[in-house]
Amino acid sequence: MTTTFRARATTAAIATSLLLVAACAGEDASPAGQSGDDAPGVLRLQDPGNAGVLAYAKREGLLEAALAETGTTVEWGGSYASFTATIDAVHAGSVNVLGGATSPVIGYLATSDDVKIFSVAERSDDPAAPDEDGLVVPADSDVSSVEDLVGRRVAVNRGGRGEYLLLLALQQAGIPFDDVERVYLNPDEASSAFATGQVDAWWAIVRAYPQALANGAKVILNSSDVPDGDLTIYAARTDLLESDPEAVAIFLDVVQELTAEANADPEKFQNVFQTHGPTATSGEQLALDIASDTYATVPRPVGDDDIAKVQDVADFFADNGLVPERVDAADAVFQLDEVTSP
Repeated sequence: MTTTFRARATTAAIATSLLLVAACAGEDASPAGQSGDDAPGVLRLQDPGNAGVLAYAKREGLLEAALAETGTTVEWGGSYASFTATIDAVHAGSVNVLGGATSPVIGYLATSDDVKIFSVAERSDDPAAPDEDGLVVPADSDVSSVEDLVGRRVAVNRGGRGEYLLLLALQQAGIPFDDVERVYLNPDEASSAFATGQVDAWWAIVRAYPQALANGAKVILNSSDVPDGDLTIYAARTDLLESDPEAVAIFLDVVQELTAEANADPEKFQNVFQTHGPTATSGEQLALDIASDTYATVPRPVGDDDIAKVQDVADFFADNGLVPERVDAADAVFQLDEVTSP
Protein backbone atom coordinates (compact mmCIF):
# COMPACT_ATOMS: atom_id res chain seq x y z
CA MET A 1 0.00 0.00 0.00
CA THR A 2 1.48 3.37 -0.97
CA THR A 3 1.74 6.41 1.28
CA THR A 4 -1.26 7.94 -0.52
CA PHE A 5 -3.34 4.82 0.05
CA ARG A 6 -2.41 4.76 3.74
CA ALA A 7 -3.24 8.44 4.23
CA ARG A 8 -6.62 8.07 2.51
CA ALA A 9 -7.42 4.91 4.44
CA THR A 10 -6.42 6.38 7.81
CA THR A 11 -8.55 9.48 7.28
CA ALA A 12 -11.55 7.42 6.26
CA ALA A 13 -11.03 4.99 9.16
CA ILE A 14 -11.15 7.88 11.66
CA ALA A 15 -14.32 9.21 10.05
CA THR A 16 -15.90 5.75 10.19
CA SER A 17 -15.02 5.40 13.86
CA LEU A 18 -16.62 8.74 14.66
CA LEU A 19 -19.78 7.73 12.82
CA LEU A 20 -19.94 4.47 14.75
CA VAL A 21 -19.64 6.35 18.04
CA ALA A 22 -22.45 8.66 16.98
CA ALA A 23 -24.58 5.67 16.01
CA CYS A 24 -24.18 4.20 19.49
CA ALA A 25 -25.31 7.46 21.07
CA GLY A 26 -28.89 7.23 19.89
CA GLU A 27 -31.37 4.79 18.42
CA ASP A 28 -32.21 7.06 15.50
CA ALA A 29 -28.65 7.40 14.24
CA SER A 30 -28.00 5.60 10.94
CA PRO A 31 -25.25 2.96 10.75
CA ALA A 32 -21.99 4.16 9.27
CA GLY A 33 -21.89 3.73 5.52
CA GLN A 34 -25.67 3.44 5.13
CA SER A 35 -27.83 5.81 3.13
CA GLY A 36 -31.06 4.86 1.41
CA ASP A 37 -31.26 1.94 -0.98
CA ASP A 38 -27.69 2.31 -2.23
CA ALA A 39 -25.47 1.51 0.75
CA PRO A 40 -22.36 3.67 0.73
CA GLY A 41 -19.47 1.71 2.11
CA VAL A 42 -19.70 -0.55 -0.95
CA LEU A 43 -18.01 0.19 -4.27
CA ARG A 44 -20.07 -1.61 -6.90
CA LEU A 45 -18.05 -2.06 -10.07
CA GLN A 46 -18.85 -3.76 -13.34
CA ASP A 47 -16.82 -6.81 -14.26
CA PRO A 48 -13.55 -5.51 -15.76
CA GLY A 49 -13.03 -8.43 -18.11
CA ASN A 50 -9.67 -9.98 -18.84
CA ALA A 51 -7.48 -6.91 -19.37
CA GLY A 52 -6.76 -3.46 -18.02
CA VAL A 53 -5.98 -1.84 -14.70
CA LEU A 54 -9.24 -2.80 -13.02
CA ALA A 55 -8.91 -6.42 -14.11
CA TYR A 56 -5.44 -6.46 -12.57
CA ALA A 57 -6.75 -4.76 -9.41
CA LYS A 58 -9.52 -7.36 -9.13
CA ARG A 59 -7.14 -10.31 -9.51
CA GLU A 60 -4.68 -8.93 -6.97
CA GLY A 61 -7.33 -7.66 -4.53
CA LEU A 62 -5.74 -4.20 -4.59
CA LEU A 63 -8.90 -2.17 -4.04
CA GLU A 64 -10.01 -4.45 -1.23
CA ALA A 65 -6.61 -4.09 0.45
CA ALA A 66 -6.49 -0.32 0.03
CA LEU A 67 -9.98 0.03 1.50
CA ALA A 68 -9.57 -2.53 4.28
CA GLU A 69 -9.10 0.00 7.08
CA THR A 70 -12.12 2.04 6.03
CA GLY A 71 -14.80 -0.63 6.27
CA THR A 72 -15.74 -0.06 2.64
CA THR A 73 -16.04 -3.21 0.56
CA VAL A 74 -15.92 -3.94 -3.17
CA GLU A 75 -18.50 -5.84 -5.22
CA TRP A 76 -17.80 -6.85 -8.82
CA GLY A 77 -20.90 -7.18 -10.96
CA GLY A 78 -21.98 -7.77 -14.54
CA SER A 79 -20.32 -6.92 -17.82
CA TYR A 80 -21.46 -4.06 -20.07
CA ALA A 81 -20.23 -2.99 -23.50
CA SER A 82 -20.22 0.77 -22.85
CA PHE A 83 -21.30 3.51 -20.46
CA THR A 84 -24.71 3.82 -22.10
CA ALA A 85 -25.22 0.08 -21.75
CA THR A 86 -24.87 0.36 -17.95
CA ILE A 87 -27.68 2.89 -17.47
CA ASP A 88 -30.17 0.41 -16.00
CA ALA A 89 -27.50 -0.96 -13.65
CA VAL A 90 -26.63 2.56 -12.49
CA HIS A 91 -30.28 3.41 -11.91
CA ALA A 92 -30.70 0.24 -9.88
CA GLY A 93 -27.56 0.93 -7.87
CA SER A 94 -25.92 -2.36 -8.84
CA VAL A 95 -23.11 -0.26 -10.37
CA ASN A 96 -22.07 2.90 -8.54
CA VAL A 97 -18.60 3.62 -9.99
CA LEU A 98 -17.87 3.38 -13.72
CA GLY A 99 -15.68 4.71 -16.48
CA GLY A 100 -16.53 6.25 -19.82
CA ALA A 101 -16.40 9.60 -21.57
CA THR A 102 -17.92 13.03 -21.02
CA SER A 103 -20.40 12.70 -23.88
CA PRO A 104 -22.47 9.73 -22.64
CA VAL A 105 -22.50 11.16 -19.11
CA ILE A 106 -23.98 14.40 -20.46
CA GLY A 107 -26.60 12.40 -22.35
CA TYR A 108 -27.43 10.55 -19.15
CA LEU A 109 -27.49 13.64 -16.90
CA ALA A 110 -29.98 15.39 -19.14
CA THR A 111 -32.66 13.11 -17.70
CA SER A 112 -31.12 11.84 -14.43
CA ASP A 113 -29.15 13.49 -11.65
CA ASP A 114 -27.88 10.48 -9.72
CA VAL A 115 -24.34 10.44 -11.21
CA LYS A 116 -21.43 12.89 -11.13
CA ILE A 117 -18.01 12.94 -12.80
CA PHE A 118 -15.19 12.82 -10.26
CA SER A 119 -12.15 12.14 -12.44
CA VAL A 120 -11.02 13.12 -15.93
CA ALA A 121 -8.14 12.57 -18.32
CA GLU A 122 -7.37 13.95 -21.74
CA ARG A 123 -6.93 11.46 -24.54
CA SER A 124 -3.31 11.00 -25.52
CA ASP A 125 -2.06 13.36 -28.20
CA ASP A 126 1.01 11.26 -28.89
CA PRO A 127 1.10 10.40 -32.63
CA ALA A 128 2.02 6.83 -31.71
CA ALA A 129 -1.14 6.35 -29.62
CA PRO A 130 -3.62 4.02 -31.34
CA ASP A 131 -7.06 5.07 -32.51
CA GLU A 132 -9.72 3.55 -30.26
CA ASP A 133 -12.86 4.42 -32.23
CA GLY A 134 -13.81 5.14 -35.78
CA LEU A 135 -16.45 5.62 -38.45
CA VAL A 136 -16.39 2.32 -40.32
CA VAL A 137 -18.09 0.93 -43.43
CA PRO A 138 -18.04 -2.54 -44.98
CA ALA A 139 -14.95 -3.37 -46.99
CA ASP A 140 -16.91 -3.33 -50.28
CA SER A 141 -18.78 -0.09 -49.52
CA ASP A 142 -18.66 2.78 -52.00
CA VAL A 143 -18.53 5.24 -49.08
CA SER A 144 -15.07 6.79 -48.96
CA SER A 145 -15.71 10.11 -47.20
CA VAL A 146 -18.08 11.78 -44.78
CA GLU A 147 -19.79 13.48 -47.72
CA ASP A 148 -20.76 10.05 -49.05
CA LEU A 149 -22.89 9.47 -45.95
CA VAL A 150 -25.67 11.75 -47.21
CA GLY A 151 -28.82 9.67 -47.49
CA ARG A 152 -27.20 6.73 -45.65
CA ARG A 153 -27.95 5.00 -42.35
CA VAL A 154 -25.30 5.23 -39.62
CA ALA A 155 -25.42 3.29 -36.35
CA VAL A 156 -24.52 5.25 -33.20
CA ASN A 157 -25.19 4.98 -29.49
CA ARG A 158 -27.91 7.50 -28.64
CA GLY A 159 -26.72 10.50 -26.64
CA GLY A 160 -23.26 8.95 -26.38
CA ARG A 161 -19.80 9.21 -27.82
CA GLY A 162 -20.68 7.66 -31.16
CA GLU A 163 -23.44 10.16 -31.87
CA TYR A 164 -21.29 13.04 -30.60
CA LEU A 165 -18.41 12.15 -32.92
CA LEU A 166 -20.65 11.60 -35.93
CA LEU A 167 -22.23 15.02 -35.53
CA LEU A 168 -18.80 16.63 -35.14
CA ALA A 169 -17.76 14.99 -38.41
CA LEU A 170 -20.90 16.14 -40.22
CA GLN A 171 -20.55 19.66 -38.85
CA GLN A 172 -16.92 19.80 -39.93
CA ALA A 173 -17.91 18.69 -43.43
CA GLY A 174 -20.76 21.22 -43.60
CA ILE A 175 -23.42 18.51 -43.89
CA PRO A 176 -26.82 19.14 -42.23
CA PHE A 177 -27.38 16.53 -39.54
CA ASP A 178 -30.75 15.50 -40.96
CA ASP A 179 -29.13 14.54 -44.27
CA VAL A 180 -27.75 11.42 -42.56
CA GLU A 181 -30.04 8.99 -40.77
CA ARG A 182 -28.84 8.10 -37.30
CA VAL A 183 -29.84 4.60 -36.21
CA TYR A 184 -29.71 4.29 -32.42
CA LEU A 185 -28.29 0.94 -31.34
CA ASN A 186 -26.19 -0.34 -28.47
CA PRO A 187 -22.79 -1.83 -29.43
CA ASP A 188 -24.00 -5.42 -29.67
CA GLU A 189 -27.04 -4.45 -31.77
CA ALA A 190 -24.90 -2.18 -33.95
CA SER A 191 -22.39 -4.95 -34.57
CA SER A 192 -25.15 -7.25 -35.79
CA ALA A 193 -26.81 -4.56 -37.91
CA PHE A 194 -23.48 -3.63 -39.48
CA ALA A 195 -22.60 -7.24 -40.25
CA THR A 196 -25.98 -7.92 -41.89
CA GLY A 197 -26.10 -4.73 -43.95
CA GLN A 198 -28.97 -3.10 -42.06
CA VAL A 199 -26.87 0.05 -41.69
CA ASP A 200 -24.40 1.59 -44.13
CA ALA A 201 -21.89 2.77 -41.56
CA TRP A 202 -21.18 2.67 -37.86
CA TRP A 203 -19.24 4.83 -35.44
CA ALA A 204 -17.72 1.98 -33.46
CA ILE A 205 -16.36 2.68 -29.99
CA VAL A 206 -14.62 0.81 -27.16
CA ARG A 207 -14.04 -2.89 -27.92
CA ALA A 208 -16.36 -2.81 -30.91
CA TYR A 209 -13.89 -0.78 -33.00
CA PRO A 210 -10.97 -3.23 -33.10
CA GLN A 211 -13.44 -6.08 -33.58
CA ALA A 212 -14.90 -4.30 -36.61
CA LEU A 213 -11.41 -3.84 -38.04
CA ALA A 214 -10.60 -7.49 -37.42
CA ASN A 215 -13.70 -8.38 -39.44
CA GLY A 216 -12.48 -6.34 -42.40
CA ALA A 217 -14.28 -3.00 -41.92
CA LYS A 218 -12.92 0.06 -43.73
CA VAL A 219 -12.19 3.20 -41.69
CA ILE A 220 -13.44 6.55 -42.97
CA LEU A 221 -12.11 8.67 -40.10
CA ASN A 222 -11.34 8.59 -36.37
CA SER A 223 -11.99 10.90 -33.45
CA SER A 224 -8.51 12.36 -33.98
CA ASP A 225 -9.80 13.73 -37.32
CA VAL A 226 -12.56 15.84 -35.72
CA PRO A 227 -12.57 18.54 -32.99
CA ASP A 228 -13.19 16.01 -30.24
CA GLY A 229 -13.66 17.70 -26.86
CA ASP A 230 -14.44 14.52 -24.95
CA LEU A 231 -12.53 13.59 -21.82
CA THR A 232 -12.06 10.10 -20.48
CA ILE A 233 -13.88 10.05 -17.15
CA TYR A 234 -14.78 8.13 -14.05
CA ALA A 235 -18.19 8.82 -12.56
CA ALA A 236 -20.02 7.61 -9.49
CA ARG A 237 -23.50 7.70 -8.08
CA THR A 238 -24.07 10.94 -6.22
CA ASP A 239 -25.17 9.23 -3.01
CA LEU A 240 -21.88 7.32 -2.85
CA LEU A 241 -19.82 10.46 -3.48
CA GLU A 242 -21.63 12.39 -0.79
CA SER A 243 -21.53 9.67 1.88
CA ASP A 244 -18.21 7.93 1.17
CA PRO A 245 -15.92 10.31 -0.75
CA GLU A 246 -12.77 8.92 0.88
CA ALA A 247 -13.49 5.48 -0.57
CA VAL A 248 -13.91 6.99 -4.04
CA ALA A 249 -10.65 8.91 -3.56
CA ILE A 250 -8.87 5.67 -2.64
CA PHE A 251 -10.34 4.01 -5.75
CA LEU A 252 -8.88 6.83 -7.85
CA ASP A 253 -5.50 6.56 -6.10
CA VAL A 254 -5.32 2.88 -7.05
CA VAL A 255 -6.35 3.55 -10.67
CA GLN A 256 -3.83 6.38 -11.00
CA GLU A 257 -0.92 4.26 -9.79
CA LEU A 258 -1.91 1.26 -11.91
CA THR A 259 -2.36 3.42 -15.02
CA ALA A 260 1.15 4.82 -14.58
CA GLU A 261 2.43 1.28 -14.06
CA ALA A 262 0.64 0.11 -17.20
CA ASN A 263 2.31 2.90 -19.19
CA ALA A 264 5.66 1.38 -18.26
CA ASP A 265 4.75 -2.32 -18.32
CA PRO A 266 1.56 -2.77 -20.37
CA GLU A 267 2.02 -6.49 -21.02
CA LYS A 268 1.35 -7.22 -17.34
CA PHE A 269 -2.18 -5.92 -17.72
CA GLN A 270 -3.19 -8.20 -20.61
CA ASN A 271 -4.88 -11.61 -20.35
CA VAL A 272 -5.07 -11.06 -16.61
CA PHE A 273 -7.30 -14.02 -15.75
CA GLN A 274 -7.08 -16.23 -18.81
CA THR A 275 -4.36 -16.65 -21.41
CA HIS A 276 -6.54 -18.93 -23.55
CA GLY A 277 -10.23 -18.97 -24.35
CA PRO A 278 -12.86 -16.51 -25.59
CA THR A 279 -11.74 -13.57 -23.44
CA ALA A 280 -8.02 -13.96 -24.15
CA THR A 281 -6.45 -11.74 -26.81
CA SER A 282 -3.60 -12.30 -29.22
CA GLY A 283 -2.22 -10.93 -32.45
CA GLU A 284 -3.44 -7.51 -33.59
CA GLN A 285 -5.97 -7.17 -30.77
CA LEU A 286 -3.33 -7.83 -28.13
CA ALA A 287 -0.95 -5.39 -29.81
CA LEU A 288 -3.67 -2.71 -29.80
CA ASP A 289 -4.44 -3.29 -26.11
CA ILE A 290 -0.76 -3.03 -25.24
CA ALA A 291 -0.45 0.22 -27.20
CA SER A 292 -3.60 1.62 -25.57
CA ASP A 293 -2.22 0.98 -22.08
CA THR A 294 1.18 2.36 -23.06
CA TYR A 295 -0.31 5.73 -24.00
CA ALA A 296 -3.23 5.91 -21.57
CA THR A 297 -3.29 9.22 -19.70
CA VAL A 298 -3.29 9.00 -15.92
CA PRO A 299 -6.67 10.23 -14.60
CA ARG A 300 -6.89 13.13 -12.15
CA PRO A 301 -9.57 14.46 -9.80
CA VAL A 302 -11.85 16.98 -11.48
CA GLY A 303 -10.49 20.51 -11.05
CA ASP A 304 -11.86 23.97 -11.76
CA ASP A 305 -10.33 24.06 -15.26
CA ASP A 306 -12.07 20.81 -16.20
CA ILE A 307 -15.55 22.20 -15.62
CA ALA A 308 -15.27 24.40 -18.71
CA LYS A 309 -14.23 21.37 -20.79
CA VAL A 310 -17.25 19.42 -19.60
CA GLN A 311 -19.45 22.44 -20.31
CA ASP A 312 -18.22 22.61 -23.92
CA VAL A 313 -19.50 19.08 -24.56
CA ALA A 314 -22.72 19.78 -22.67
CA ASP A 315 -23.35 22.90 -24.76
CA PHE A 316 -22.77 20.97 -28.00
CA PHE A 317 -25.38 18.44 -26.92
CA ALA A 318 -27.88 21.14 -25.98
CA ASP A 319 -27.24 23.37 -29.02
CA ASN A 320 -27.80 20.44 -31.38
CA GLY A 321 -30.91 19.02 -29.76
CA LEU A 322 -29.32 15.84 -28.40
CA VAL A 323 -30.69 16.42 -24.90
CA PRO A 324 -34.01 17.82 -23.66
CA GLU A 325 -32.34 20.49 -21.53
CA ARG A 326 -28.91 22.03 -21.06
CA VAL A 327 -26.68 20.39 -18.45
CA ASP A 328 -24.76 22.69 -16.10
CA ALA A 329 -21.25 21.26 -15.85
CA ALA A 330 -20.85 22.59 -12.31
CA ASP A 331 -23.70 20.30 -11.30
CA ALA A 332 -22.32 17.39 -13.31
CA VAL A 333 -18.99 17.12 -11.47
CA PHE A 334 -17.86 16.28 -7.95
CA GLN A 335 -14.54 17.71 -6.82
CA LEU A 336 -12.98 15.16 -4.49
CA ASP A 337 -10.19 17.49 -3.43
CA GLU A 338 -12.73 19.80 -1.80
CA VAL A 339 -14.08 17.11 0.55
CA THR A 340 -11.11 14.77 1.14
CA SER A 341 -7.65 15.30 2.54
CA PRO A 342 -4.46 13.64 1.24
